[in-house]
Amino acid sequence: MNAGMSQQRVRGFSASLSNEARQRVADWLRTTRPVNARPDVRAMLLQRYPAGLLNDAEFEALARVLTD
Repeated sequence: MNAGMSQQRVRGFSASLSNEARQRVADWLRTTRPVNARPDVRAMLLQRYPAGLLNDAEFEALARVLTD
């Protein structure tokens, strides 16, 4: 069936090398990832809820919950 085709075996890395490589990639991602801008919760709430639906205290409480 597979006449003339060479069977190639993929050699696996040792566990310690694999863990070390994984750790290096994780460290690299931590140091090079772009800083995501935090969404403007107040603007989102003002767009989502109609004026007068929430009073100022409810609006502030909801904004605090969403930012923490």
